[in-house]
Amino acid sequence: MLILKLFVIHSIKLCSMKNNYLSIISLLVFISILSGCKKDNYDPPTSKLTGRVVYQNQPIGVRSNGVQLEIWQRGFQLFTKVPVYIAQDGTFSAALFDGDYKLTRLTGNGPWADNTDTINVSVRGTTAIDVPVDPYFIVKTETYAKSGNTINASFSLQRVNTTKNLELVRIYIGQTLITDQNNNAANTQRLAAAITDPTQPITLSATIPAALTGKDFVYARIGVKTVGVAELAYSMPQKIALK
Repeated sequence: MLILKLFVIHSIKLCSMKNNYLSIISLLVFISILSGCKKDNYDPPTSKLTGRVVYQNQPIGVRSNGVQLEIWQRGFQLFTKVPVYIAQDGTFSAALFDGDYKLTRLTGNGPWADNTDTINVSVRGTTAIDVPVDPYFIVKTETYAKSGNTINASFSLQRVNTTKNLELVRIYIGQTLITDQNNNAANTQRLAAAITDPTQPITLSATIPAALTGKDFVYARIGVKTVGVAELAYSMPQKIALK
């Protein structure tokens, strides 16, 4: 406050001088600074939007922070998108102000068919929502077993959207819950040509890397890739004891 008073007194004195032009410029600069401070001092959002990407009420596993949704608030002073990244278990969350939003699924982003329909979301406090998607394939009935320094997996696939074909399946082994195509210590794959019937049990095995054999546990996960689709659909990561 003292600085503000001194500045105003100084500005008044300047206004009484011949160089009124400089005085006006000084006042305008000061007003601009105050306006900038006002914008920077907005309270942060306190409401929260949480949700899942689902098929038939079941979350779809994805690559952590690799697949995203977008949230827009129409008519807001600053009309900018809020990117919302999906976690490995198909969940997401975003801190928002109370208000009415538009949620969109990005084209070509995710192991599911494109859907450009907008979902209206009203956020008041903590709000939860499920976002339906149409996956090409999902992993079913997966089980894992350790045998020596090998992790063996058995699973089947359910084909949901039939517009694209299966490319391959993989088993991933990692040290943390975030295990996927970009975060893994070992993986083994099988091409679609070697899978006669994806609805029947498929087996894959991966050797535990030497760097992990001394650990208490590892995580394992199955990924399924569709032809022409960058992102894989995943099973949920499973913790496997090594000792």
